[in-house]
Amino acid sequence: MYNYFRPLLFHLDPERAHGLTLTLLRLAGSIPPAGWLLQGMYAAPNRPVSAFGLTFKNPIGLAAGYDKDGVAISGLAGLGFGHIEVGTVTPLAQEGNPRPRIFRLMEDQAVINRMGFPGRGAEFVARKLAGKKRPAKIILGVNLGKNKDTPLEEAARDYIRLISTFSPLADYLTINISSPNTIGLRRLQGKQMLNDLLGAIGQFRLSLPQQIPLLVKLAPDLDQAELDDALEVILSRGMDGIVATNTTLSRPELRSSQAVESGGLSGAPLRALSLEMLKNIVQKVDGQIPVVSAGGVMSRRDAEERLQAGARLVQVYTCLVYNGPGSIKNMLMG
Repeated sequence: MYNYFRPLLFHLDPERAHGLTLTLLRLAGSIPPAGWLLQGMYAAPNRPVSAFGLTFKNPIGLAAGYDKDGVAISGLAGLGFGHIEVGTVTPLAQEGNPRPRIFRLMEDQAVINRMGFPGRGAEFVARKLAGKKRPAKIILGVNLGKNKDTPLEEAARDYIRLISTFSPLADYLTINISSPNTIGLRRLQGKQMLNDLLGAIGQFRLSLPQQIPLLVKLAPDLDQAELDDALEVILSRGMDGIVATNTTLSRPELRSSQAVESGGLSGAPLRALSLEMLKNIVQKVDGQIPVVSAGGVMSRRDAEERLQAGARLVQVYTCLVYNGPGSIKNMLMG
């Protein structure tokens, strides 16, 4: 069915098309008959997996960026996901970068975005999460980012504020220090800045009544020395997992004329880079903490390859744009 619907969506501006699909999913999740229909159409077998002390009904999750403000969790849960990661959420609402800021590279099955963490802010998202009953068996993560105007030296303040807000509302939290669309953010992956940041975050977590799992999301563009430094700090500071990877600033061989646009590249061209980064990280952490694989997962074969390479969980986003809402069921039926 999506093959008939997709050309209509692709006639719209990408951001408008995304807003439309999110609205439809939000409505489906709030109207029980529509929600039941989604669940009936996209029901998939349970394939339980454990990570970070949590049990996921299956290893396929929704990557951050799709539902930035947590408005469509119930509808998205009907598509078969084992977990949903909302966000990126910032402490204060912000507009993000100027439009246009999303570009489809149809010939490459890819997307370039330079969104810059637009969203309604932590207070809005917290109200959404607190005001609705969680869909059954869905693990909920919240992806956290600093506000654009917060200096890097004060980034810990933003992340601590977000952890305080969302630790009672989520099952796990992801520290996003790898988006390429907030100026300077990726500098937080450097050894000294990352050590200071995670040290402050870890110390604050000790004061919480419940020690919520904390994950760190890394960029695929780190060189070997940078990756080694980041992993050393993540392990020494007691983080609970790694999400590998975010979008890339690199430009593999692309056919689309949109390839000249600036921003983070996702989708099929990221497949090889993200897989190589996953294998590298899995080898380095040697089972000490779980790794979540994201980036370039477009098919059942891609998902299986990531799991076989050592990922505990897999996240998708761009494959929904090109393959539609049946993607999760197709991956799990194998």
